[in-house]
Amino acid sequence: MVGDRLRELRQEKGYSISELAELAGVSKSYLSYIERDIQKNPSIQFLQKISFTLDVDLEYLLGTEKSVSEVSIDEEWKALLNKAIKDGLSKEDFKDFQEYMKFKKWKHGKKQISEFMLDDKLPDLK
Repeated sequence: MVGDRLRELRQEKGYSISELAELAGVSKSYLSYIERDIQKNPSIQFLQKISFTLDVDLEYLLGTEKSVSEVSIDEEWKALLNKAIKDGLSKEDFKDFQEYMKFKKWKHGKKQISEFMLDDKLPDLK
């Protein structure tokens, strides 16, 4: 399932396996194994690199979250967007905000990876 979703997302973004592997800093053969379901249990670090490169949530890549196109926009979101536009929010401002949020998400992901790796190296205190 992860392999199918990964292949679909990669193709949507227009990347070859080689391009995505290089951009994400992962092994091309490992990426291919995941897509073909030869390797069915990829590491969380691998999935985080791929999800960041493809600009999707890890949860979406794992199939536990709906894509943006599957989520319906409710009236509150429409009202917020209309108010922001009326208050002078430009498309460029919105794009800047998206980049900022992507950076925050990336920074938070890096922090989680560091904490995960630290936890993995701590001695068992039992």
